[in-house]
Amino acid sequence: MRKILIILIVAIIGCKKEENKPVLYFNTYDETTELAEQQNHENPRMKFKLLQSKFLDMNEVFKPFEKELATFSEEAYNGLKSLVLEQSIPNIQQAIKDEKLSYEQLTLFYLYRIRKFESDSTKYLNAIIRLNPNAIQEAKEKDEALKKSKVTNMSLFGMPILLKDNIDVANMPNTAGAVALKDNLNPNAFIVDKLESNGAIILGKLNLSEWAYYFCSGCPLGYSAIGGQTLNPYGRKVFETGGSSSGSGVATAANYAVATIGTETAGSITSPSSQNSVVGLKPTIGLLSRAGIVPISSTLDTPGPMTKSIIDNYILLKALLGKDPKDEKSFALNATEKEFKKIELKDKKFGVITSLLTDSIYKKTVDKIKETGATIVEISPEQTSLEGFLTLLNIDMKYDLPKYLEGKSVGVTSVKDVIAFNTKDSTLRAPYGQQLFEGIEKDSTTLQQLEVVKDRLKKEGITYFNALKDQKLDAVLSINNYHSAYSAVAEYPNLTIPMGYKETGEPVNMTFIGKPKSEFTLLSLGLAFEKLNPVRKLPKGYE
Repeated sequence: MRKILIILIVAIIGCKKEENKPVLYFNTYDETTELAEQQNHENPRMKFKLLQSKFLDMNEVFKPFEKELATFSEEAYNGLKSLVLEQSIPNIQQAIKDEKLSYEQLTLFYLYRIRKFESDSTKYLNAIIRLNPNAIQEAKEKDEALKKSKVTNMSLFGMPILLKDNIDVANMPNTAGAVALKDNLNPNAFIVDKLESNGAIILGKLNLSEWAYYFCSGCPLGYSAIGGQTLNPYGRKVFETGGSSSGSGVATAANYAVATIGTETAGSITSPSSQNSVVGLKPTIGLLSRAGIVPISSTLDTPGPMTKSIIDNYILLKALLGKDPKDEKSFALNATEKEFKKIELKDKKFGVITSLLTDSIYKKTVDKIKETGATIVEISPEQTSLEGFLTLLNIDMKYDLPKYLEGKSVGVTSVKDVIAFNTKDSTLRAPYGQQLFEGIEKDSTTLQQLEVVKDRLKKEGITYFNALKDQKLDAVLSINNYHSAYSAVAEYPNLTIPMGYKETGEPVNMTFIGKPKSEFTLLSLGLAFEKLNPVRKLPKGYE
């Protein structure tokens, strides 16, 4: 009898242990067949070598939320969909005011949604690298604070925001997708302090093209050793994600947060925004602080907002503004330059690039703009030379990266150190090679020579967009990131907005290129364009 009793007790204890054992939502699987099929893709950059991260355990990432998510059901998630999915910040804030939603529920909704799709081997997008373990507690505090203060519908207060993982956030490593920076912990970047001072909740960090896609040559967009291969929700393993802010574009498209932050040197916001049918703003260099961001180029780098709508982009941009003494290019706009208002396209004048009119979606959209009464001027910009562009990036990164790494306990202090670190295990740390880093090391251009290159490139970029000034244009209209290199060296802002979808379902954006410091004018134009051409839709399967 005593023996039977002992067996029963052991069984009961075993059951209790089993009950307390956490459910593992994320499991690795054999991706051999998938990768073999991918080798048939017509795009060489889509011939993936890896999909899943070899360094990230998403069960650990989600561990801080086990208790709260255990009581947040599929029914609760479905009940909140209409209040959250594809909704603007003003609409979400209104739902919270009307007590149909709380900041805690909003945060749980996004966490549940991320886990739902990212744990599904047929749906995951590999967009997330890290989540803020304090996100739910912060949301609860926002709900309490709301009882004592008035929050406008145009506020970021309580809104969960995801950031590209090359931006310093105090309680999360900033990796740039690289194994060498897996323990890189730092205080908040300037723009993160701005977000938090405006009441935003930092929900987590996003995957990216490793080292902001200035690392390997011809490799897949959206791949990093830390995060694995980011995938486009409009066509998983079919369409490119764009880069380097791949996770930012994908997460915005899939509604993993209210909005995201990306960074751009030349096309890294406009490209993934276009590929994922979201609104992306690449500002004038210096409008937003670059301090606390892993650099490529102190000449050309900038962060920028990536959102589902123009109004959200405006709200996010406004919150990020501020002159930062730690960024030598930082500047502030005056009151007039920050005006955002409802305008009509009929009074505006746009430059349309003649060679792009062979694109049927572009032409159709231009015709639609013309029908409003807007003046359309066909332009054929002089094909100026961008010789020296890679030299600019090489030498800037050679000097800017050590400045960022100075005093950090990460074991690497330079590009040379990173190359050596990766060589010790290149299969996992650099499966596509590190050709661009090696090119940086080989580039012997002096700082004096670099200044000549910078000056020449800036003049070439400004010359390319001469029509903006000569024809008194409100903006030049481009497609996706087609002219991002020219606008990068000219230091001109770009605003890219969903324009339509190809027959294959691949998204296409219209990109408005404006003069320096014209961000709020571009957003005003963008608001009118979005109203005229409201085409954005959720990716199929992620409704």
